[in-house]
Amino acid sequence: MSTIENEVVKNRKIGRKAAVAATVGTVIEWYDFFLYATASALIFPKLFFPASDPYIGALQSFGTFAVGFLARPVGAAIFGHYGDRIGRKTALVLTMFLMGISSLIIGLLPTYQSVGMWAPILLVLLRLIQGIGVGGEWGGSVLLSMEWGDKKRQALMGSWPQMGVSAGLLLASIMISLFMYISGDGFFTWGWRIPFILSVVLLIVGYIIRAKIPETPSFRKVQEQQKVSRMPVMEVLKNYPRAVLLAALVRLSENGPFYVYTVFIINFGMEMFKMDKAFFVNANTVGSLVMVFGIPFFGYLSDRIGIRRMYLIGVATTFAWAFAYVGLISTGIPIALFLATVLSMIPHSMQVGPQGAMLAHCFPPRLRYSGLSLGTQFGAIIAGGFAPLICMYLWHTLGTAYAISFYIAGAAVITFCATLLLRNYTETASLDNVEEKKESKEVLSV
Repeated sequence: MSTIENEVVKNRKIGRKAAVAATVGTVIEWYDFFLYATASALIFPKLFFPASDPYIGALQSFGTFAVGFLARPVGAAIFGHYGDRIGRKTALVLTMFLMGISSLIIGLLPTYQSVGMWAPILLVLLRLIQGIGVGGEWGGSVLLSMEWGDKKRQALMGSWPQMGVSAGLLLASIMISLFMYISGDGFFTWGWRIPFILSVVLLIVGYIIRAKIPETPSFRKVQEQQKVSRMPVMEVLKNYPRAVLLAALVRLSENGPFYVYTVFIINFGMEMFKMDKAFFVNANTVGSLVMVFGIPFFGYLSDRIGIRRMYLIGVATTFAWAFAYVGLISTGIPIALFLATVLSMIPHSMQVGPQGAMLAHCFPPRLRYSGLSLGTQFGAIIAGGFAPLICMYLWHTLGTAYAISFYIAGAAVITFCATLLLRNYTETASLDNVEEKKESKEVLSV
């Protein structure tokens, strides 16, 4: 076997390890993030905002949930800077530590009954830290997998860390369900704390796996060509503002509805139909299983039929599903609510599968971490961060759950237009070299 062939085989092995490292790290970070999301609907209104009536307490709890999203562009800027300056791997190890330590402390927090207003204040601060960590994680994990992966399977490689997000939700749901069962009546006193505290174990495992992966070929090439940007965040905002804006808008119909399906629905079902909280946690668990298989499948399919085409199909399906979804949850029939949650993960997966590759190729390698992170995290603010809060307000103000349908459908319309515009930008973007420009066109072709 020639030296070149040996190098190819070696790179493929590292590529597989990089995909595993990116995915495992993402599972850990999103496990922490979704623990908080679930707790914001189930636990925190009673333990950290007990002085409020149920509606105001839910709004306050969802408000702290939204705070994590407001911090995500800060994380995107901080870790995007270091990811484009010193490398993807170092930045990703740091994001993992932020998430793990903050989740541990949340598990040890005193409640409102013990320390009064300090309890929600500390909760908000820790949520901010979580948001900073997640803001730097998503883009870097996609790049770690994609830049080590096969150029002909960009969407599939970029979908593995995305699948890690759903696996994190699955793991968080399983842990919440498990400790609901184990702790019984003690769930609101000590049972809810254990899943947060166990984050430390996952943190150690993730660090060991990620520390062994070398830097990606794309970033090493940037270093060899001495093209490392001194101020990547400022440069990407100056030279690629349209791409950043479109990347944010592209996430509206994927990110916003997802938090309606998984977070808002818990409070809706408990308040509207007096349903048991464990029912919705179990529905999220099954929905997560759908995503674990669906996201890489649609990533694989995207490489076959076209990344943008697959994304647009997912957006159109989300638009159509918006009204069927609310129709199902409005029945109050348990199996209908269960199916609504589970089936919602199909149009979501249609978008998440191709998303990483589609957005990464809007930016040149030297600015890719910053551009991808900033665009997607700005999108997370305007979409996912306020979705439960907005839907709670619309439902209570307008008195009909179908207001939520129009929220989801409106997000889908905006995303559809932004995705079409993204193609025009990518085709004319000034990438670093002809080879990168050619690769971008091939990957994003419809």
